Amino acid sequence: MPLIVPWKDIPADTLDNLIEEFVTRDGTDYGDTEIPTATKVEQVRQQLKRGEAFVVFDETTESVGVMGKEQADEAVNSE
Repeated sequence: MPLIVPWKDIPADTLDNLIEEFVTRDGTDYGDTEIPTATKVEQVRQQLKRGEAFVVFDETTESVGVMGKEQADEAVNSE
């Protein structure tokens, strides 16, 4: 069952790596304008602070990742 992990409890370097993986993931499309990775990382960090994105740990796959609010809600409530 997926669990939301408080982003404030994650070491800064680990959180940076999770966010960077999220923003550079295959299939991520930000439109016609190229946005630097550092800018994307900061945008996601702000989304985490506002509760628009979450860090989710999946016990089944023993994996962790960043998800948007809707995706995280669906993952956590699907079990």
